[in-house]
Amino acid sequence: MQRRLAAILVADIVGYSALMEAAEEQTADRVARCREMIRQTVATLDGRIFNTAGDAWLAEFGSPIQALRCAAEIRHTLAGSEDTEADPLRLRFGLHLADVLVQSDDLVGDGVNVAARIQQEADPDSVFASAAFFDSIRRNAPFAFDDLGERHLKNLSEPIRIYRLREEMARHRLQSAPTRMRDAEVKRPLSLAVLPFRIIGGDEDQRFLAEGLTDELIVELARFRRLFVSSRSASFALAEADPVKAGDILGVRYVLEGQVRRTGDQVRIGLTLTETETGSVVWSDRIVRPFAEVLDLLDSTAARIAATVFGRIEDAGMVTARRRSPENMSAYECFLRGLEQHRLGGVLEEHSREAVRWFTRAIERDPTYGTAYAWRVCAASDLPEFSYPENGEPDIRRALEPDPHDAEANRIASFYELLNGDFDQAVRLMRRAMELNPSDAYIKARSAAVATFVGEPEGALRLLDEAEELDPLLPVWCVEERGIALYALGRYGEALDALGELVFQTFRSRLYRAAALMALGRTDEAGKLVREALASKPNFSVSRFLFQECYRDPALRRQLRQRLEDAGLPP
Repeated sequence: MQRRLAAILVADIVGYSALMEAAEEQTADRVARCREMIRQTVATLDGRIFNTAGDAWLAEFGSPIQALRCAAEIRHTLAGSEDTEADPLRLRFGLHLADVLVQSDDLVGDGVNVAARIQQEADPDSVFASAAFFDSIRRNAPFAFDDLGERHLKNLSEPIRIYRLREEMARHRLQSAPTRMRDAEVKRPLSLAVLPFRIIGGDEDQRFLAEGLTDELIVELARFRRLFVSSRSASFALAEADPVKAGDILGVRYVLEGQVRRTGDQVRIGLTLTETETGSVVWSDRIVRPFAEVLDLLDSTAARIAATVFGRIEDAGMVTARRRSPENMSAYECFLRGLEQHRLGGVLEEHSREAVRWFTRAIERDPTYGTAYAWRVCAASDLPEFSYPENGEPDIRRALEPDPHDAEANRIASFYELLNGDFDQAVRLMRRAMELNPSDAYIKARSAAVATFVGEPEGALRLLDEAEELDPLLPVWCVEERGIALYALGRYGEALDALGELVFQTFRSRLYRAAALMALGRTDEAGKLVREALASKPNFSVSRFLFQECYRDPALRRQLRQRLEDAGLPP
């Protein structure tokens, strides 16, 4: 009998029997419209409905991320629907990842039963997921969850750990939300991508070390001005691709792969550089060093790789200011562990708290470790008790005092100056971040956001062009900056097109689309988008939104406030 691994989504209508009893024909018509909307949404996200039962739908997806996005999108669409005679239909969802049995077009087995039981446990308008499903998506899903603990579900012998989808996650430096795949085109000369290092022996506890070393090497290589280095988010989005495929998608001639293993104090790193036209290996090396020496070794390793790519080391083209390494390598290891937890921060609150603890340990071991101060603020800002400036400003100041040459610290500090209202300093810091790491597409995209806020949206569009050249898989919360710059320019139709073309809608993109529609007099459509946005953040307000949309021009802020309030966002 055929089996396959599948992400299972089960959904049903809350109170279906009562609705039918109260208004049979009207309910049947509403359910038919809902069924068609669900069918289209499932198909759009590469899934298929394999079974139905009255008010319930069962769908399978090859990708758990797509299954999760489908549940979230259905919930948003229902919240935005306007029925003059009745409230919107309310659904509840269950998600599970399991090996299932295939019977013709149907799927059966324990995995399907578990998904159905999880769905029955869910509250109205809620999406519940099993631990198996959650573990498969937590590193890449742009959503935050609550851990509900273990539940004993009907007719299941063992308890199941349940997670509840809370809301869409805010933009995040270390989370990847790709927008599209790059079309095949001519590859750049002197171009390189670094794929995430793999862990030898499968010790997941060493993942933080592998990803940290990958990040360090990308930054080191980016210092060679003539060498085009694909951005981190693009490389990490293709972690499982072979070098030739990665080269085709990213338009680069070389791909660097690495393997890392730590045994005691010794770190073993294997590096392979592949030419992507033929798939041939042009350089490889194996490094065995004490952990304390690894970071210092990366700059010389990067120089050797660059020399292989373009024949010589271009010292004159290097950025003169180097990032300061922590004096104590145990501080660096704590920092890497903090980054590992911060990658998951926002997905679960406990990860953000753990990240703060690791960054604090790094600072305790090396009080001059500026980068750790900056990242501690980023991690802490995900926590509900965080407030600015009292919680964030001290760390931002300490981040730049010992090490003014760190690109990330300058980027993070720039946005805190925006919140402070010091727009000129925000621009200076972000320009400095771009100078220190010119190949970082994320920094360019965040610089575009700063440009829009300070009144330079045309400059923002140019920066976004440069960012998308560097990274064809730029996260969606970077790409949305194009629509927001167009909105600031008053080009509302173009803003709607740019935001509407996103591979999925964020909370922010829905609100800017609503504001653009209000500007064009399309109030009904604007109200629908506001209701969709509030499905995941029911207590959100215009004031909270404007706190993060830091426009220098008070007239633009007043205009945005009025349009969103008129569209139905609470003041």
